[in-house]
Amino acid sequence: MVVNRGEIAIRVFRAATELGLRTVAIYAEEDRYSRHRFKADEAYLLRKEKGPVGAYLDIEGIVRLAKDKGVSLIHPGYGFLSENAAFARACAEAGLNFIGPSPEILSSMGDKVAARALAKKINIPTLPGTDEPVSDPKEAMTIAREIGFPLIIKAAHGGGGRGMRVVEKEGDLAAKLAEAQSEAEKAFGNPEVFLERFVGRAKHIEVQVLGDRHGHVIHLHERDCSVQRRHQKVIEIAPSVDLDEAIRTELCAASVRIGREIGYNNAGTVEFLYDLDRNEWYFIEMNPRIQVEHTVTEVITGIDLVRSQILIAQGHQLHGSEIAIPAQEAIPRNGFAVQCRITTEDPERNFSPDYGKILNYRSAAGFGIRLDAGAGDAGAVITPYYDSMLVKLTASGPTFDIALQRTHRALREFRIRGVKTNIPFLENVVQHPTFRGGMATTRLIDTEPSLFKFKPRR
Repeated sequence: MVVNRGEIAIRVFRAATELGLRTVAIYAEEDRYSRHRFKADEAYLLRKEKGPVGAYLDIEGIVRLAKDKGVSLIHPGYGFLSENAAFARACAEAGLNFIGPSPEILSSMGDKVAARALAKKINIPTLPGTDEPVSDPKEAMTIAREIGFPLIIKAAHGGGGRGMRVVEKEGDLAAKLAEAQSEAEKAFGNPEVFLERFVGRAKHIEVQVLGDRHGHVIHLHERDCSVQRRHQKVIEIAPSVDLDEAIRTELCAASVRIGREIGYNNAGTVEFLYDLDRNEWYFIEMNPRIQVEHTVTEVITGIDLVRSQILIAQGHQLHGSEIAIPAQEAIPRNGFAVQCRITTEDPERNFSPDYGKILNYRSAAGFGIRLDAGAGDAGAVITPYYDSMLVKLTASGPTFDIALQRTHRALREFRIRGVKTNIPFLENVVQHPTFRGGMATTRLIDTEPSLFKFKPRR
């Protein structure tokens, strides 16, 4: 059973079907026409009274349904309950095999302050910041003056860019602190935040790790996720284009060290900031789940991460005949892959989400193109209840230039009518010389107004 919806549910169904497993979908009433419902062998309606989002967060109802239907394996996808330790614990208590790390690891990695402390303990660099959550404005000001401005306020329990505020000067701190706490409370049910030094010219690099239940932990190289808007990833690249090989080696080694330190099993991602001005890197957090951008890693390594997740949960070893991942030094890194997140957002209206029926849908195809879609059909209805991602485009090639050529060609092939999309914006980014040169930082979108000048499409 996949406790999720959209493209990630379909992605898991495909891997499970290849392994000879029957698949079970769940869906909210508002999702009754969603494609994922029809891609599984069985599909069950969740409790209507819980609402469109609450239905996917109903731990008691979902666990009871899984037990009633004879489910043995639970995959949480990303978002919703994917990092919820209480859900993983409820699955274990019900005899359901949760495809992911233990509840204890979910708890420790879900607390970003605790994760920072773990990194420090094993001598992995972290940004100057608070060792405990901060709530009092006076205390925050004292600490902020020690860290220095600019700084960033981050939610201690959650991600996705929510509960984050950059503070440029002292006078803004109290208001930004209140904003971040309020947003964190609404998004994650916990208002705790912490402070870190803000890095103005940085690359956001993350390393994919896999661990099994026999103590083996490996990395599958790194991804560059620097192209972000409001701290949310827009385009991802694997591997990074211009990262010094010594830095690359250090980041991958540090990621494996963290995984081994906590006895990590299943798929996870260790995230870092690389300060270009100081030539220093810092641990940010570990995401204990599959990520949206896992496709670029699959393309360059040839390793099916979701299939590996399922087999790890069934007790197989990474290097055994079932998963068949080679020794660390033999894991491939072939060419480059670029993922663009195509969303139903209007870039000409500050990326406001657009809703309605897709009247016409023509997707890209061809050599080196992979599409992962949750609602990519004419007639599909985009509702206001869920994330706006429509389809993930992953393009690959033997060089970064060729991967970008295919990315741009594929973006131009899309024809979507009925709802607005961010495709014109993505086209501008992948053609921008800074991005094409591999020099994009986390501030690219904020500092390049040319990205918002759109040419009419025929």
